[in-house]
Amino acid sequence: MRVVFSKAAFLFLSSLLLLAPGLSQAWWSDDWSYRKKITIDTSQAGANIGEELSSVPVLIRLHTGNFDFLNAKDDGTDIRFVSGDDKTPLKYHIEKYDGLNELALIWVRVPKLAASAANDIWLYYGNGKAAGGGDAQGTYDVDHAAVYHFGDAAGAPQDATAYGNHATTSSAGGAADAVIGGGAGFNGSARITLPASPSLVFGKGFTFSAWIKFAAPRDAVIFSAQGGGASLVIGIDQANNVYARLGDKEIPRGVALSPGAWHHLAVTAGQRLIVYVDGVEAGAVDVSSPVPNGQITLGAAGDGSKGFSGEMDEAQISGIVRSAAWLRAAALGEGAGSKMIVYGGEEGGGEESASYFNTILQSVTLDGWVVIAILAVMAAISWIVMVGKAMVISRAARDNNKFMRSFRRLASDPGVLDQDEEGGDESGIEESPFATALFGPHDHYQSSPIYRIYHVGMQEIKHRFGNTDPVAVGKVLSPQNLGAIRASLDAALVRENQKLNKQMVLLTIAISGGPFLGLLGTVVGVMITFAAIAATGDVNINAIAPGIAAALVATVAGLAVAIPALFGYNYLISRIKNLTADMHVFVDEFVHKVAENYGA
Repeated sequence: MRVVFSKAAFLFLSSLLLLAPGLSQAWWSDDWSYRKKITIDTSQAGANIGEELSSVPVLIRLHTGNFDFLNAKDDGTDIRFVSGDDKTPLKYHIEKYDGLNELALIWVRVPKLAASAANDIWLYYGNGKAAGGGDAQGTYDVDHAAVYHFGDAAGAPQDATAYGNHATTSSAGGAADAVIGGGAGFNGSARITLPASPSLVFGKGFTFSAWIKFAAPRDAVIFSAQGGGASLVIGIDQANNVYARLGDKEIPRGVALSPGAWHHLAVTAGQRLIVYVDGVEAGAVDVSSPVPNGQITLGAAGDGSKGFSGEMDEAQISGIVRSAAWLRAAALGEGAGSKMIVYGGEEGGGEESASYFNTILQSVTLDGWVVIAILAVMAAISWIVMVGKAMVISRAARDNNKFMRSFRRLASDPGVLDQDEEGGDESGIEESPFATALFGPHDHYQSSPIYRIYHVGMQEIKHRFGNTDPVAVGKVLSPQNLGAIRASLDAALVRENQKLNKQMVLLTIAISGGPFLGLLGTVVGVMITFAAIAATGDVNINAIAPGIAAALVATVAGLAVAIPALFGYNYLISRIKNLTADMHVFVDEFVHKVAENYGA
């Protein structure tokens, strides 16, 4: 039984150690005071994307309704993004950050978007010492050949990818209120010319996507690539129908766009030429011609005719054929009011206690940790004693009640309830009431202290007469015999009371010793803090506060040990007093019954 009890104690302590890490809130870095969960929802309630995507640039729109700009730096340089595991930093870059007007547009590269699932990332902010961590080139994968945000204050549009395919010439104007920050404005003759570059050679396929808004019906070219006697043209006709033509193959026209409204337009070219409007396939045709690798022009054809009149934003060119799911994610994730991106509530801020507590624990000195470790052992022991003792007392009270109901129904022979316990003390039952309550037999009042006192009394009768039947024995007990039997009963009562109070001293040690140990750790910690101040000569509140706060942790730990032990001790001792009173009452009742049945 002792072995079983030791195993139970070991399992209890192991559980405490396993649960301890879960009690602390996960936090990527203590240097950041706030965070917000952002969910990229690809389920049916969100974007309804049934295909896993990798290395997706996701647009995060921050505004006064979903982000507290007062808790971040004015320029947003303290913003960081971390993956759902709250460990892995993500690549990102800021397209626009306006702390005054509380508006930000940030692109984040998400390594994987699971299909039909809620994909979580974390936004961290609130670190006044942080430098900018944006990485525009790292935000896009190697297949992104060129990305233009059109947010440049002046000059030709700049490529955000690592290839640096900045536009060579541009006569397009600015569009301040585009769908994503600033855009490019075209008046029918303006155009943007892209440079010849090895990264703009489309041997593995081609994808072009952009947000467009045209002013009025007009036969106009939005994108053109020419070279080697071949051409790729994307545009709209007089009926507002979108078309795409590669060589001599053209997608059938039949999907019309609404003038004055923003639409996400995408075209892929590989074995098929496909047009997507707002993330939905609008037409396709099989093609055999390769995509031209010559001059690329946005807003007009290469010769400048059929110019586009309207606005364009977020033009992206890739050297592969992007999937329909990828383009759907772009169309639904980048638009205003997207259901694909869900912003959670702010964590931290006024509830910075988790961050402060981590700071305090980091400042605890070695001597403080020694005291805290001792207190942790005391806490574990006190909880084991309280739980074990509560089980023993509850079992004892139940068996007492069962035995007393049987005892009071006895008519002639008081000894019929007595049984010789096999094994006695050698079985370990008497030595470990806790193990008996947990694992021992309970078919004959083994956990009842009153029954064990009764057993002692009946053994005294048997030793004298060899029998407990009053008819066979007769009334032969003298007052001296009754006195001797009472003395044996009183001795048994004292022993049972000792068993019930066994290990309770450990609770009194925790109650009285815990706070004093904690105070010792605090005093030593304060001494070390002031000694460090004296040695360095740095006398300021920032130097003193962490050390004092860390020193007080020992006192808190001491109280955390003592307070539960105090409550548990008072509860258990009251239950033990009730059991002791029941044993005293039973001794008197038993002596009177013996006197009636066996007295002279």
